Amino acid sequence: MTTSTRGASAPAVLVLEDGRTFRGRAYGAVGETFGEAVFSTGMTGYQETLTDPSYHRQVVVMTAPHIGNTGVNDEDPESQRIWVSGYVVRDPARTPSNWRSRRSLDEELAAQGVVGISGIDTRALTRHLRERGAMRVGIFSGEALGDEAALLAKVRAVPQMKGADLSGEVATGEAYVVPAIGTKKFTVAAIDLGIKGMTPHRMAERGIEVHVLPATATVEDVYAVGPDGVFFSNGPGDPATADHPVSLMRAVLERSTPLFGICFGNQILGRALGFGTYKLKYGHRGINQPVQDRTTGKVEVTAHNHGFAVDAPLDAPSDTPYGRAEVSHVCLNDNVVEGLRLLDRPAFSVQYHPEAAAGPHDAAYLFDRFVSLMEGQRA
Repeated sequence: MTTSTRGASAPAVLVLEDGRTFRGRAYGAVGETFGEAVFSTGMTGYQETLTDPSYHRQVVVMTAPHIGNTGVNDEDPESQRIWVSGYVVRDPARTPSNWRSRRSLDEELAAQGVVGISGIDTRALTRHLRERGAMRVGIFSGEALGDEAALLAKVRAVPQMKGADLSGEVATGEAYVVPAIGTKKFTVAAIDLGIKGMTPHRMAERGIEVHVLPATATVEDVYAVGPDGVFFSNGPGDPATADHPVSLMRAVLERSTPLFGICFGNQILGRALGFGTYKLKYGHRGINQPVQDRTTGKVEVTAHNHGFAVDAPLDAPSDTPYGRAEVSHVCLNDNVVEGLRLLDRPAFSVQYHPEAAAGPHDAAYLFDRFVSLMEGQRA
């Protein structure tokens, strides 16, 4: 990706790998960028979306037309940088208005070298992605503009998301500790596959000292911290490439240590149990996705960011090397598997983001469920 300084008035073009193009104005940095075109249905929380490591190598199209009205603050980022490869909005806010705002979204994108485009029909683009599926895309502005055939050739030369092994590119290189808030009750080893900052914070709120470990952590690294439980985080890429995390999770399951996984961690659990994974046509992204907890019948509005899913039977428990497993949560829009749980060992996972950054808070109980598993194991 090449970028230059901010240039909101510069012409820009978005080129999809099937040849469809959209012309607009540069938003953020000027230059060129590539990735997988996906859309997010969240109307708020754009700062958390931008800084979610799970969006690595993706160009995010915002379906809400008006973006940037609350600017950018220093409190809400989920990591140390913006991870999206590019950003697409229809009607960017001219002036941010929020008491916590420190700068405009346009300024932040430019400062971090994120190439974007504004002023295009994002509704038409979203419909196109829904009908044709997520695909490779390029955004070009300034000196990067050129012959459309040449730009299309550049887009088609970009690696696809299927088969991409990306968690190691976003995970921490060194272990670190998030201390418990108040009295320490438990210790958890969290495998960072692209973890969001709010996730260990939610555990810390419940008296958990969280040791965040690199994606390359070994089973010896995990048990060296004396964990009461092990957590596998969200992250980018194709779960079919995640052989090391799958092997590590199987070692944890063999020891019957309480285990909780979210998003990528759910797909890792699926693979560890012997299920397959597959790429969704256009994925689930946004903070308004309906999911049913089949263990209680409760319907939750949840935050999603995944383009892959677990292929597990919905109608009955399955026999696995670690006992019986069942689908615990399901998406009400399309019946995609949204959670798994073992019936004979203390392990479960969900495909969405219960840390609720940004919102909603319907799934916060899952951290309490993890605490209950550790309490039960200790007893």
